[in-house]
Amino acid sequence: MFRPWEANWFANPKDYTNMLHEDLEMRRIILTRLRNAGIAKIETERSSNAQLTVTIHTAKPGIVIGKGGSSVDQLREDLEKRFGNRVRISIQEIKQPELDAQLVAENIASQIERRISYKRAMKQSILRTMRAGAKGIRLYAGGRLRGAEMARREQDREGRVPLHTLRADIDFGRATAKTTFGAIGIKVWIYKDVISPAQRRVAPAVEEPAPQPEPIAPQPEPVEAAVAAPVSEPAQAPAPPAEAARAPRRRTTTAATTPAKPATTRPRPAANKTKTETKAPAKEPTTRAKKADG
Repeated sequence: MFRPWEANWFANPKDYTNMLHEDLEMRRIILTRLRNAGIAKIETERSSNAQLTVTIHTAKPGIVIGKGGSSVDQLREDLEKRFGNRVRISIQEIKQPELDAQLVAENIASQIERRISYKRAMKQSILRTMRAGAKGIRLYAGGRLRGAEMARREQDREGRVPLHTLRADIDFGRATAKTTFGAIGIKVWIYKDVISPAQRRVAPAVEEPAPQPEPIAPQPEPVEAAVAAPVSEPAQAPAPPAEAARAPRRRTTTAATTPAKPATTRPRPAANKTKTETKAPAKEPTTRAKKADG
């Protein structure tokens, strides 16, 4: 729904089949020559002056360009000789190959061709893709896995891949691993995010500032309120007396606490006297009793 076509050109009904086969053969030549360059997709565009523009999306632009651009020039000359049209080649680098389904599928297929376990290759690709920021990934491998006599299918997934959501940005890629015991097919689905129509529309953002002049008319009302505000300030002036009334209350509390201290200290000596007075008469009878015995 939101992805452009890989071939952007128009043709007459008589020339359509020839141009279509030219595009297919051109893609086949580029992919076979640049097999290890990590090419994700090839876009073609034809202009009215018989010029063919080829855009190569690759994760390894250094391999495509070559030393001093020698490989690109050689490729352009070969395509011009083969199709008889002027060819212009442009290269675009893929900054995050972990989020490209075609590159992930080719990576898994190359590992299987090198006799690496398909389960290990799938698990590693899932971890790399999820760490790169994807919201979900789904993998499919079918064929004579591990050289088994009977072919089978294995699937693995992580996150969510809503295939029935039209606005979901899901990238799909497939590759074939050619092994000694047969061909193994790899399919990859990578779910990045949901693309909402509001993000692609620019017109609503321009229309929003238009209604701004309408609220400008009622702006005098807040101005009158601001003028009336100084009139209401004298009404708020009596607030300081309340603070002044609170201050003396604090003083009374302090004054009430200060005389309480001497009141608690004075009765203590009286208690001591009573203790001495009670002890003195107790000693006298003991001394008199001793004298009487003597």
